[in-house]
Formats: sequence, C-alpha cells, structure tokens
Amino acid sequence: MQLIDISRALHPNIAVWPGDTPFTLQQTLDRSAGATVNLTTLTMSAHTGTHVDAPRHFVTDGTTIAQLDLTPYWGLAQVITIAKPAGALYPDDFAHVDLSLAPRLLVRSAASERDPAVFDAEIVYPSPELADALGQAGIVLYGTDAPSMDVVASETLPGHAALYRNKIAILEGLDLRAAADGVYELAALPLKIVMGDGSPVRAVLRVLDSSKGGNDAVSR
Repeated sequence: MQLIDISRALHPNIAVWPGDTPFTLQQTLDRSAGATVNLTTLTMSAHTGTHVDAPRHFVTDGTTIAQLDLTPYWGLAQVITIAKPAGALYPDDFAHVDLSLAPRLLVRSAASERDPAVFDAEIVYPSPELADALGQAGIVLYGTDAPSMDVVASETLPGHAALYRNKIAILEGLDLRAAADGVYELAALPLKIVMGDGSPVRAVLRVLDSSKGGNDAVSR
C-alpha cells in the first residue's frame, strides 16, 4: 500500500492566520533529565496547518467538529491542478475536469509550492457559483492547499457559506506537491473536539492500484 502524506508539518515556524495563536510545543517531562517518560504540551489554533473547518467556525450555531458526519473525510478524491495564481475560481476553471470520477475534490495551486513559514494571502478560492456547480455534481468535500475558502480580507465569507449551503465539507491547508493529478483514496479525519470549530488532521492519499480493481475497490 502506497500512501502520500498531504499534511503540513507542525512546528514553531509554521505560518498561522494573522493574529491567530502560533504553534508551540513545550517539553514538560524529559527522560534525559530523569523523568519516567517524555511529555510535551501543545498550544495551537484549531486551524493550524492542514485542518478541517466545522460549520461552527463561520455559522453561529453551526455543527461542531465533534458532531460532524465523518463520511466526507474518507473515500475517493480527485486531485486537480489549477494554474490561476490567485483569485476566485468559477465553473469554467473546472471545465476540463470529470467531476464524476470522485465525490471529493482536492485543488492544488501555487500555494503548495510556497514557503510554509510565510502566511500566503495570494490564494485561489471557490466562488459561490463554483460551490453551487460542485454541489449539483455531487461533490461532498472541497480540499485546498490555501488557508481559506475566501479571499483573505473577506468579512462575509461567501465561499464558506456557499459550500455549507451545498453540504460540501471543507479541508484547508493541504500540501499537494507529491500528489500528481488523479484519483486516490483520501483519509483526513478530524479530532473529536467537543464544541470545536476546527481540527488539525493528518491527511493522506492512498494510491489506487487499477490492476486490482482501482476505483471500484474503494467506497465513494
């Protein structure tokens, strides 16, 4: 079984949303100093690195991370590359994509190649028109290597809202450098955080072996 890790490494230099809590790891017990075990404490935003947005992140009484249906975060996913360097994405940007191949869409842009220690404000993001088209096509998850589903300066979050309206789960901050365009099996389960509005994930793709059934061997 070949797995491709599409998660960003968590370390003190990883960029976070401007003003958000930086990632820190503090060692509280140290075997080299005589402790029975090594033990560390993590401090971080729920939206650090590769993460899932729960509706509660942008809807006042929205579903929390602990309440999410996990189905969208495990199953067939199609990786596609978008050449546009920044700005809203529309249905025409996906005219070359066969959306029937998988119900999860992972969008690679220039963000995958940029320095993870620098917050990337020049991103691509789904327009409401695209979200509506993807919902009609049966897409259940939209993943991106960008830090948001909207232009960074947005206060109304129309992309988040349109994906929510179309019942499309949100996965942000992917690292898709090692994944060629194509169909894989995705696993990106969020933590069960009571009242949580987001959760870091360890997102991986399993390379499908077409000689052993290919897409038919994995649930949609």
